[in-house]
Amino acid sequence: MLLVLDLLQTIPTWHLVGLFSAGMIAFIISTISGGGGAILLIPATSWMIGTAFAPPVINLATLISNASRLYLFWNDIDWSLTKYYVPSAIIGAWLAALVFSRLDANWIQLLVGAFLVSTIFQYKFGKVSKTFDMPKAGFIPLGFVIAFMSTLVGGLGPILNPFYMNAGLEKENLIATKTANSFFVGIVQIGSYAFFGIFTVKLWVYGLVLGLGAVIGNIIGKRFLAGMSISQFRVMLLILMVISGLIMIIRNINVLF
Repeated sequence: MLLVLDLLQTIPTWHLVGLFSAGMIAFIISTISGGGGAILLIPATSWMIGTAFAPPVINLATLISNASRLYLFWNDIDWSLTKYYVPSAIIGAWLAALVFSRLDANWIQLLVGAFLVSTIFQYKFGKVSKTFDMPKAGFIPLGFVIAFMSTLVGGLGPILNPFYMNAGLEKENLIATKTANSFFVGIVQIGSYAFFGIFTVKLWVYGLVLGLGAVIGNIIGKRFLAGMSISQFRVMLLILMVISGLIMIIRNINVLF
């Protein structure tokens, strides 16, 4: 306890206030637009604490956020999808933590960004609800790939949203099911970060402060979500996917040169 108190005295107050505020704002937006809180946090968190430390801190905050969302959206979860997604995603998250410091994740974010920007054309600017049929069994390989990549980079934006939409989920069902899947994977991500010695006491503090802000953002965001129609939600989903994709492309465009 004394160690934590001594550590807090060495952390600039604006870091803590900034992380809390960033977590709250990012997850208000995330709740009303189907995800993307983690990717929205990457620029601000990287600027405040350093790019190398952002992924574990963001993943810890996301785990805390998802715990509160599980409570808020429990009755809307589609557990039939979770049983396909989670087992392979857990394996992907563990393997990614093992190689966390050995890979250049810039290419991953660049490719994911291009995919997210393309969704506005795939969904004809929100005029269609599905672009392909997504079988539940498809969430097995998808879970592995997405968990692996998100563990490396700290967040992939709302990359899973098109797959959930094409599986027939909308609004509360989409957010609830995505949250349940992310929560179980998040436990493994944080456990594996800790196991491989990536976390320090300072990173735990940063993650907890960021996560507390995210919890407040979830509560506020759910109130906004209740007043939205399905079509409004779909448009918000597309807008966030495109914005997230552009952020990822701009931040990683240098790998092409």
